[in-house]
Amino acid sequence: MSAEAIERESMPCDVVIVGGGPAGLSAAIKLKQINDELEVVVLEKGSEIGAHILSGAVVDPKALNELFPDWREMDCPMAETPVTDNWHWALTKNGKWDMPHLMMPPLMSNAGCYTGSLGNMCRWLGEQAEALGVMVFPGFPAAEVMFNDAGAVTGVITQDMGISEDGSHKGDFQPGMEIEAKYTLFAEGARGHLTKQLKAKYDLEADCQPQVYGLGIKELWDIDPDKHEPGRVIHTQGWPLSESDSWGGGFLYHQANGQVALGFVTALDYANPWVSPYQEFQRWKQHPAIREYLEGGTRVAYGARAINEGGWQSVPKLAFPGGALIGCAAGFVNVPRIKGSHTAMKSGMLAAESLAAAIAAGSEHDERMDYDAAVRSSWIADELKLVQNAQPAVAKFGGDVGTVLAGADMWMRTLKIGLPIAMKHTPDYTHTGRADLYPKIDYPKPDGKISFDRLTNVAFSFTNHAEDQPVHLQLKDRDLQKVSEYDIFGGPSARYCPAGVYEWIEEKGQEPKFQINSQNCVHCKTCDIKDPNQNINWVTPEGGGGPNYPNM
Repeated sequence: MSAEAIERESMPCDVVIVGGGPAGLSAAIKLKQINDELEVVVLEKGSEIGAHILSGAVVDPKALNELFPDWREMDCPMAETPVTDNWHWALTKNGKWDMPHLMMPPLMSNAGCYTGSLGNMCRWLGEQAEALGVMVFPGFPAAEVMFNDAGAVTGVITQDMGISEDGSHKGDFQPGMEIEAKYTLFAEGARGHLTKQLKAKYDLEADCQPQVYGLGIKELWDIDPDKHEPGRVIHTQGWPLSESDSWGGGFLYHQANGQVALGFVTALDYANPWVSPYQEFQRWKQHPAIREYLEGGTRVAYGARAINEGGWQSVPKLAFPGGALIGCAAGFVNVPRIKGSHTAMKSGMLAAESLAAAIAAGSEHDERMDYDAAVRSSWIADELKLVQNAQPAVAKFGGDVGTVLAGADMWMRTLKIGLPIAMKHTPDYTHTGRADLYPKIDYPKPDGKISFDRLTNVAFSFTNHAEDQPVHLQLKDRDLQKVSEYDIFGGPSARYCPAGVYEWIEEKGQEPKFQINSQNCVHCKTCDIKDPNQNINWVTPEGGGGPNYPNM
């Protein structure tokens, strides 16, 4: 049955926000701070606010200071652990050397920042939003955008519930609801499926470079109290990605309650299709400098998420008739700092100010908001322009030379020397090479103490999807997977996915069979980004499905 044929209830409001992350919640809060009579709705696909939030995280409180000047006295969990100690290591296979802080521009300092769970911070922001009267609906993904006859966004339709895998309606079928709004903010995070559609419909990327991504994989550990240094922040680069001509880096943050958050980011523009970002992370943990912290400890949680890495030159047009992109849906991550929550929050606040003014002037479903201009004249732009060549420099020249060039460029921009030329990049999937041109990588087997197999780790993401529902990882052409993704590129989906969703089952005497284990999906979006033919389309599953991250 088509969406048009289903009878749906409708709910009008002033603003509907798709996504309950830092950007969406900050926008909702700011709207109510400006005008508490505005009806604001936040739709979150996770089972609760914070369930799908995954970040390191070291948070710059700049935007939080603006939103709630007294947040440190408001029981915000991020206030527990200020950064006290900052290290940056360049790793070789068995050794390391410390990169002097004097080599790094002032912008790279973590002084005044805090480390903790971004998911818990979002849960706190959700509480503040609800206290102000925001209607927050977890477990309700936005599945479809509504448009009027003029082509303007008029709201969204939430995901239908109770549909079986064959498309028929089960006994508990519930149609999605139409949320009608004067304006709609899309805060879906990196590679949002509705954001992709809007970018195409309104040609929002006509004047910017393509967005590129990294895959961040994270574990949370309880470690030996004698090894725990609250507030210590460690970043690494070099090994093991240096062995496969890839780039990225690791992090290890000493957070509250004797825990460390550790993870690894692999840039998804790697060429060798035999690279496995998950295996690179497990190998990185075995480095003596990292293993030292983990021995005697216990892994307690696992997850993964794609990260915007395109920088300022990949920020698209932000507003369109009836709506706007905020947060990582637009792409405001400062790649060298490995930070984006502060810029995401600020973008949501600027959008709120613009929408509140437009609504007060009697506008709706139009482009009269000044949000795009506000972002481009804000400290978001100032900060991201300083680092706009960092990602392209490392991607083009490699970790060692690229880091030196990126650092020099940041220093020059800090000192306002040189021309503001942005280096260019191309989409990640275009970099994937033919399997026969690259050597296979022999990754070590997990030891079950420091390193783990993927399926064991996925259990620690507490991922769950309702059984018997349509597969939310849609193949545009199943035959193309075999003749190209497998025959030409060696089946990289079985390696780039950090959750074991994709398998090529090879049985003697039979053609390899492509299998999708969608129940394992942690919603990282890597398949949607890295598939060499762009043949996999990620859409929202039934509400509340996916990971249930605790303290991540």
